[in-house]
Amino acid sequence: MPKVNLDLLKRLCETPGVPGREERVRTLIEQEVQGLFSHIRTDAMGNLICTRPATKVEKKGKSADNGLGRPTRVLLLCHMDEIGFYVKGIDDQGFIRVNAAGGFDTRNLFSRRVLVCTDAGDIPGVMNPGGRPVHIASEEDKKKVPEVKEFFVDLGMKPDKVRKSVKIGDYVVMHEPAIQVGDKFVSKALDNRVACWLGIESVRQIADKKAAHACDVTVVFTVQEEVGLRGAHTASFGVEPDIAIGIDVTLSCDTPGVPADEAVTKHGQGCGLHVMDSSFIADYRLINDLEAVAKKNKIPHQRTILARGGQDGAAGQQARSGARAAGIVVGTRYIHTVTEMIDLVDLAAARDLLAAWMPTVR
Repeated sequence: MPKVNLDLLKRLCETPGVPGREERVRTLIEQEVQGLFSHIRTDAMGNLICTRPATKVEKKGKSADNGLGRPTRVLLLCHMDEIGFYVKGIDDQGFIRVNAAGGFDTRNLFSRRVLVCTDAGDIPGVMNPGGRPVHIASEEDKKKVPEVKEFFVDLGMKPDKVRKSVKIGDYVVMHEPAIQVGDKFVSKALDNRVACWLGIESVRQIADKKAAHACDVTVVFTVQEEVGLRGAHTASFGVEPDIAIGIDVTLSCDTPGVPADEAVTKHGQGCGLHVMDSSFIADYRLINDLEAVAKKNKIPHQRTILARGGQDGAAGQQARSGARAAGIVVGTRYIHTVTEMIDLVDLAAARDLLAAWMPTVR
């Protein structure tokens, strides 16, 4: 088994942070990256922007001839938000109604434990859809797949206490522990705390090895990806990268009921070199460069194409006058559920590839 910092990944996954309310995740990361970056700041949207300047100056005729007159700017985009809900109302019985922040398959929302996150603290509750329970449900009732608006949160409190404790605009996340299962790691919010972990651990590996790099490396822990790549757009505009790498999870449908040609990735076969999805098409030269580094360092990898969906790499690619862009992804089973599962071989491969590739950029 590869050596990975599972304690950090567990803390990242279990920290609540929906789109627009990533501050607790940001605080954890800010504490974790002290000493790894020269400049750390939070912008107006809440993106955490961390910069590690070039640690060596190439001789004339090498990177001095990159045509830029300065070090190449590499941007790693790692979104902090997880899918969740906002409180939109409390009815007369004290049941909380919610509005989704991110995409849900409601078949995965039945009978869930949740946390309602308020200014005064987190309150545990349960989420269920309205309607008859199984003992009195008709056959037609059992076939129905409810919409998000039909779900409610029950805090087990009297209505007046609920209204005193919770307000519209408080947020709700799933409440499940992160655990290791065999050779895998399972948690809610692996999408995209995996990327946060990689943004930290790949730079930590460079720092620990004292690996010199001729490029300026900026890691942005972005906000509001799950509702439209919003933080990545503004952060990328400010950084103005030459190369942007979107770090994310992707589908791993190597499971029963899915045709092999729709698997996207297979667990245990390495990190994904993300060629395209609905939001962008990667720079083919950059994919080739990443693949060459992976082969040279014997890092397991696989190429990936996602038929639908998008990621922050698209925002980096389209910033200002544009950047070369690609994605590095980790295949994830059961995505957008509380049982998201990654293979630790794939996680370590993504970290090792990023750490090996950045020092090669000129």
